[in-house]
Amino acid sequence: MLTQQRNKRKVYYFNSADGYCAYQFSQTLGELIQSLDKTSEEIVFLCIGSDRATGDSLGPIIGYKLSELKYRNYMIYGTLDEPVHAKNLRETITKIKEIHKDSIIIAIDASLGNSNHVGFITLGEGPLKPGAGVSKDLPAVGDLFITGIVNFSGLLDNMLLQTTRLNIVMKLADCICLGIRFCLPFRAN
Repeated sequence: MLTQQRNKRKVYYFNSADGYCAYQFSQTLGELIQSLDKTSEEIVFLCIGSDRATGDSLGPIIGYKLSELKYRNYMIYGTLDEPVHAKNLRETITKIKEIHKDSIIIAIDASLGNSNHVGFITLGEGPLKPGAGVSKDLPAVGDLFITGIVNFSGLLDNMLLQTTRLNIVMKLADCICLGIRFCLPFRAN
């Protein structure tokens, strides 16, 4: 696990190829959730992305996998059946804020990074700025964020999302979902 400081907020990096990745990710996620000053115990997972581009499908795949689990006190927005993407993100954020007042919002999305970090998961404090890697102006969202670095950033970033290997996306999704499951068993029905 690596840690960086961005704008006085910590960002943690986990290598999905590491055998202890899900456990370390889970431990850190649990600590960050406990550190939030929220009165509600409800957690909203906002899984952002589209299944129309392999690299951008990380969020909806995670949403799909999490929606299969039955835990109380958490909600999933963004699945393969009902993705949350650039065209409906603003209205989804409005809906979440109306229905789930003072909930913990964890935003999940794919990201691009440097070539040494492809396959890494990032976990950080504060909001996620979706679409920043592909120059989209979308609203920041979340109390915490989780990203999976699916490809390297460079020229033609939109094309890189189209040509990302599904294997990388699935390994990241599996590790993130396993880490979330390790973190939340105390909330199970």
